[in-house]
Amino acid sequence: MKKTDITREDFPDLQKLMSKLLSPSQMESILPDLKADDIPDIDLYMDQVTTFMDSHLGSARRNETDKVLTKTMINNYAKNKLLPPPEKKKYSREHLIMMLFIYYFKGFLSMQDIRFLLQPLSSEFFGSKESPDICEIYRTISEAGADHIGNVSRNMEDFTRYALDCFKEADPEDRPMLQYFAMICFLSIDIYFKKRIVEKMIDEVSGPSNDTPSKK
Repeated sequence: MKKTDITREDFPDLQKLMSKLLSPSQMESILPDLKADDIPDIDLYMDQVTTFMDSHLGSARRNETDKVLTKTMINNYAKNKLLPPPEKKKYSREHLIMMLFIYYFKGFLSMQDIRFLLQPLSSEFFGSKESPDICEIYRTISEAGADHIGNVSRNMEDFTRYALDCFKEADPEDRPMLQYFAMICFLSIDIYFKKRIVEKMIDEVSGPSNDTPSKK
């Protein structure tokens, strides 16, 4: 259960916290390395798909009760044309790969943007007998992405140094809280900037979204 009354005494030393979070075991749990060869090359029923995804991506859940993938999610993906329909209620290796792309995209992209990205991939390469097929595309991206993790860690270390350079003259009792907040701000700005770059890339090809902004 989350605390509701947080005081400055609750905030850890930022250097120690980030050293812990950037350890190999923690990085593996934050971004599980699901290789192309780990994805079964047999058709699976929906229950088997959700079990597979949960067993391989479950470590990335924020809360134990969170679901990586549910039957409702899969049905919604198909309904929204993010995913080709199953064959005789079974999902292929390519279906699982498309679900993985959706899993990573949905944390920061709209369904409309995900559809824009995946529909050409699906129409051009899903079920293709020529190279590259969906599996080869996933393998190439996942292997290149694994090499990039080291750069991500170094980038996080830079942000940690920037945050630790802030508030050096603050009251020692306040300093951990303020540096922690600075780190969150730096990471949030980085996330926001990269998200906007992705959206701009999509808009350059698809045109700006016609969705009416929701009122808050």
